[in-house]
Amino acid sequence: MNTVWLICLFTFVIHATETLSFAIRLAGVQTARLAVALSLTGMVLLVSRTANLMQSPFTGGLIDRATVTHADVAPDLHMIIGAASLGTLAAILLFPTCVQLSKRLIAHLELAGSIPQMLRTSVTVHSIRHVRHHIRLPRWRALSRFRFRGIPKRLLLLNCVVTGIYTTSILSVLYASLLAPAFKATVLMSSGLVNGFATIIMTVLIDPQVALLTDKALQGQAPTETIRDTYLSLMVSRFFGTILAQFLLVPAAHWVAWLAPLFH
Repeated sequence: MNTVWLICLFTFVIHATETLSFAIRLAGVQTARLAVALSLTGMVLLVSRTANLMQSPFTGGLIDRATVTHADVAPDLHMIIGAASLGTLAAILLFPTCVQLSKRLIAHLELAGSIPQMLRTSVTVHSIRHVRHHIRLPRWRALSRFRFRGIPKRLLLLNCVVTGIYTTSILSVLYASLLAPAFKATVLMSSGLVNGFATIIMTVLIDPQVALLTDKALQGQAPTETIRDTYLSLMVSRFFGTILAQFLLVPAAHWVAWLAPLFH
């Protein structure tokens, strides 16, 4: 159980940091420093990738133990997906605070000229103490101004589906390796069968639309509130995507287990 909780912690960090990247982009739009913001986004996503590297061996060990003990790991996998939902929800609640902090980091990065130099000059005891001044809790008045108008509903639906597939892809493949132990190697190499379609949808249909909406805000063709609502809507759709992953986990595992013998 301790291993499961550790995996859940890494999963929480992965989804929280990936979702908070929208806050950094919004700060870039509001300060007209999107390129600088994207460099900070890359640093934040590096935290996510590092957490993913740490999580993967523990998740593999969980499946190895289940193979030996013949235990049902489905409840543990559902718990891991639940941690993804909590991480996404935490990012939504931290969205206003992260936007304010990102603005400060963008300003410091412009002055420092590089991320290492920014970390040396900005991450000090004094600056950490002043973080509390940038905390912005979600307020009902701000939430009441939130609107879905002008945000393509298909974009939100696709983002929800893609998030659901990505959240469950590796876990479904690992679970499928228990359902088809005779084809374990084939199953473990088949994660692309689960998330390949999601990658295509993300690249062709989602990313270009988000980029166009962002450019309109930067060029003054759309108010900043519109892109803020768009990013927040995408974060909410990501949350529902992690809920969808709960329902995709087992069917996707059975689908991969059914396909595995076809490659022999």
